[in-house]
Amino acid sequence: MTAQAPSVALPEYDRSKLTPGIVHIGLGNFHRAHMAVYLDDLFAKGLGQDWAIIGAGVRAGDARMREALKAQDCLSTVIELDPQGKTCRRIGAMIDFLPVEADNASLIAAMSRPEIRIVSLTVTEGGYFINAATGAFDPTAPEIQADAANPDAPATAFGAILAAIKARRAAGVQPFTVMCCDNLPGNGHVTRAAVVGLARLSDPALAEWIDTHIAFPNGMVDRITPATGPRERALAESFGLADPVPVTCEPFRQWVVEDSFPTGRPPLEEVGVTFSDHVHAYEMMKIRILNGGHAIIAYPGGLMDIELVHEAMANPLILGLLDKVEREEVIPCVPQVPDTEIPAYYDLIRARFSNPEVADTERRLCLDGSNRQPKFIIPSVRDRRAAGQSARGLALVSAMWCRYCAGVSDSGAVIEPNDPNWDVLQPLALAAKNDPAVWLGQRTIYGDLAEDAEFAADFAQWLNSLWVKGTAATLQDYLR
Repeated sequence: MTAQAPSVALPEYDRSKLTPGIVHIGLGNFHRAHMAVYLDDLFAKGLGQDWAIIGAGVRAGDARMREALKAQDCLSTVIELDPQGKTCRRIGAMIDFLPVEADNASLIAAMSRPEIRIVSLTVTEGGYFINAATGAFDPTAPEIQADAANPDAPATAFGAILAAIKARRAAGVQPFTVMCCDNLPGNGHVTRAAVVGLARLSDPALAEWIDTHIAFPNGMVDRITPATGPRERALAESFGLADPVPVTCEPFRQWVVEDSFPTGRPPLEEVGVTFSDHVHAYEMMKIRILNGGHAIIAYPGGLMDIELVHEAMANPLILGLLDKVEREEVIPCVPQVPDTEIPAYYDLIRARFSNPEVADTERRLCLDGSNRQPKFIIPSVRDRRAAGQSARGLALVSAMWCRYCAGVSDSGAVIEPNDPNWDVLQPLALAAKNDPAVWLGQRTIYGDLAEDAEFAADFAQWLNSLWVKGTAATLQDYLR
């Protein structure tokens, strides 16, 4: 490794004095730019140093991350992309990264240790085995069925958590708290449903015990964290660091979580975390306005061959779309949030999207629409229609997603597969060119909205316009 540059901030505490209190599953960019940074700040204050992180993963890609991080003593490089000047720091909150194994034996053993009082997760929004049509845990998922049949050698994070809970209970050790850090509505409820639902398949009595005795606090997390590529690695090198997995992120971060930790927690309120009984309100604001906003600007940018998010925000048609849909259809559905002015919050989101230093990509925002649209866009549509109000702008957003999934931009450029269900979505999107009802017939995404005549008509009109006139002209019509 190259010598540390003077501009790199190193941990302001003795890492040899840290002891573990948390096992975290999923060491992607978001975790290392969010929870790990909060803990690093806490340790720098001389607080909570018995809450260091042991990292873990359950998928093949996690082994590559482990190899990279173990080679640098589990330090993560985090570069904050402030337009006023980039800053770089090395985050030392993680002190070990467990071997990634098919049966998760090392992970189960670590979670069974009495000093581990929190198990946390960032396994992506799509990693919770949710039935999109019902919004409930899907016990028929093949990976869940496999874990239920082999509970002592589980392949999923939830199977490993269940095995550790069972081991602790048998040893008379208090259960840990399970804390989801993924961007999901009611993420604690979702995680509880996965763990309890899996337990019911093999040990119903244990399932009931877990439901009664283990805490799954809800939380809202927020920080824009682009994927790592050559640009990000070059940024790390500019600070004198040869790091294959650096993290870049915007300066802004927010974390709101329920204060439900029966076996204790780090005093994160000392470093800006909000503990609140109103997580749902913060969460709805963020998911509808920020994540919904990402979906609003993603697909027009993709169809117009715009690469970067700040470039899309500089396009008056896309910015006009964002402003109009947010202010007329999304924000009116968002309830009041404690100590927050929602119009000011939206102005902050606008500024964050426009930060040129982040260099987030439109393609990243377009990823996994089949999982994100039902969470970030469709709920606002339902609220508008339930109130007898138009969702014409949101219908346009949905039509642009459909048009994007046809796999070719307005210029004729090929759009490479960008969804786990692309093989299903692309034929439907092409068929919808002549029969829009085919797309709305995806009940796992739209439910009964295909039967809403006004929404279906708006969707069909916009989709036809996108094919006939193109995205720019369609946006001009909408903004008029």
